[in-house]
Amino acid sequence: QVQLKESGGGLVQAGGSLRLSCTASGRKFSIYTMGWFRQVPGKEREFVAAISWTYSSTYYADSVKGRFTISRDGAEKTVYLQMNSLIPEDTAVYYCVADGPMTGATIRSANGYRYWGQGTQVTVSS
Repeated sequence: QVQLKESGGGLVQAGGSLRLSCTASGRKFSIYTMGWFRQVPGKEREFVAAISWTYSSTYYADSVKGRFTISRDGAEKTVYLQMNSLIPEDTAVYYCVADGPMTGATIRSANGYRYWGQGTQVTVSS
């Protein structure tokens, strides 16, 4: 029903910045929440940030608060993740996620999302 296309990953030195993008296609009317998770090989997926359509509410993991900013396109179901002051601990595969209306608790849970992108690698060197 919904497809997510991600871009913007890459290799950056600590202290640098990257901007990830994700665009939804298909049944976009069903999307009310979009966000980002990340995963290191062998570890569980970790919530990074999310945004809710209704009031443009944003949510962040404590580990990225103040460094990452999630935003959305006003006309399209497109979200961006501006990542500043990157540290090696940010190294991971970053996944775009989407679903309908969600609570604040569910929005931080990987199991709460039906739609996932393919992932884009972010590597931060020390």
